[in-house]
Amino acid sequence: MEEDEAIHGDFYLLAKSYFDCREYRRAAHVLRDQTGKKSVFLRCYALYLAGEKRKEEEMIELEGPLGKSDAVNRELVSLERELATLCKNNTIDPFGLYLYGLVLKEKGNENLARKVLVESVNSYPWNWSAWSELQSLCTTVDILNGLNLSNHWMKEFFLASIYQELRMHNESLSKYENLQGMFTFSNYIQAQIAKARYSLREFEQVEVIFEDLLRNDPYRVEDMDTYSNVLYTKECFSALSYLAHRVIMTDKYRPESCCIIGNYYSLKGQHEKSVVYFRRALKLNKNYLSAWTLMGHEYVEMKNTPAAVDAYRRAVDINPRDYRAWYGLGQAYEMMGMPHYALHYFRKSVFFQPIDSRLWIAMAQCYESEQLHMLKEAIKCYKRAANCNDTEAIALHRLAMLHRELDQPEEAAFYYKKDLERMEAEEREGPNLVEALMFLATHYKTQKKFEEAEVYCTRLLDYTGPERETAKSLLRGMRIAQSGFPSMDVEHFHP
Repeated sequence: MEEDEAIHGDFYLLAKSYFDCREYRRAAHVLRDQTGKKSVFLRCYALYLAGEKRKEEEMIELEGPLGKSDAVNRELVSLERELATLCKNNTIDPFGLYLYGLVLKEKGNENLARKVLVESVNSYPWNWSAWSELQSLCTTVDILNGLNLSNHWMKEFFLASIYQELRMHNESLSKYENLQGMFTFSNYIQAQIAKARYSLREFEQVEVIFEDLLRNDPYRVEDMDTYSNVLYTKECFSALSYLAHRVIMTDKYRPESCCIIGNYYSLKGQHEKSVVYFRRALKLNKNYLSAWTLMGHEYVEMKNTPAAVDAYRRAVDINPRDYRAWYGLGQAYEMMGMPHYALHYFRKSVFFQPIDSRLWIAMAQCYESEQLHMLKEAIKCYKRAANCNDTEAIALHRLAMLHRELDQPEEAAFYYKKDLERMEAEEREGPNLVEALMFLATHYKTQKKFEEAEVYCTRLLDYTGPERETAKSLLRGMRIAQSGFPSMDVEHFHP
């Protein structure tokens, strides 16, 4: 008996050696007569990967490394049949269930795939690959809540990850911070906290976390593409240049490294070079979502709209919840003068990321276009943007302008005052401030609220252009209205 087990063990070790050398069919052939659960799993998994390898070869032969193809894994049918029989006979282990779930997912049987994967992770919670496949099948909160998962600390990692995917950023952040209490020195958790805060647009905190992460793990490349996005947004040329140099010296043939270099060239305005590196990232990993989206942005900058649309569509094919790609599609169609299509894609983007003011502003501007001219809908979008921390300071001013255009002076005055308060708090100057003072001065004079009008007129006297003369004229008119006699001079209003 011991001799038989040793022989079977030798078959398994030989097959595992072939498997590690990516000789999948040789590995499967060695195990053709083995019936142990480990051997059955390895044989089936080797066949699955052999089918995937051949599928990728066919895709390259037919369309090139970044092209689309109808190639399929030809091992799926026989694998599904065999694994279903094993499952029915209850002679399958958690790893076999994981593979069965993977095959069912590829075949499009998502409901059964979820059920099988839940059984797999409940039996053996430490297989993160099974959790990842289960996550890809949970596209809504209702589906997630319907899963019958056993309590385990791995479930907390799963929930933190899927909350991030479902754009439940605060819930995700809370889960990761709780996990950090258990796994104090985990760089993975620290990186996930940074990504959650990035999604919440807390860039200052994200930058601090990544700097700390790099001090602890100076040769880390994983997740550094997110850090490069933060540096790009903040226009930190020197920091992004240093990061790009750092990842090149560590491992330049990683998709993340290429993406970081692409961001660096984009920030320098060298969009053609940027595209080269994003394409290089996609040759290394054709499902690298960020590269498709960022490449689309570069094509938009280069006014190559068809290429941008193709890149964004590839991104949403990989992840239909990628709001950046939907937003990019909206921008591209807006550039082509097709606001109805653009509006459809902007709606998609705000559905998946309702807390981003930029998306609401883009949709509002689309409603304002000459073809649509749906100003009331634009107002609703600008209101949502104003409630989402509009850092670009666009929404309040546009709300005031639109209410003014719709002959709604009270509403216009309300938003001009709010915009004025914001500009004062941020110590901003410029034409928007003068416009707000002019409107409010005129509006309150018309309303015969002379004291409030006088406050705004007095502030306008600080300027040297035509607004100063307008303020003087308004003040004269108010004095006449109050006293019934013409005023000789208004300069005493402004010592």
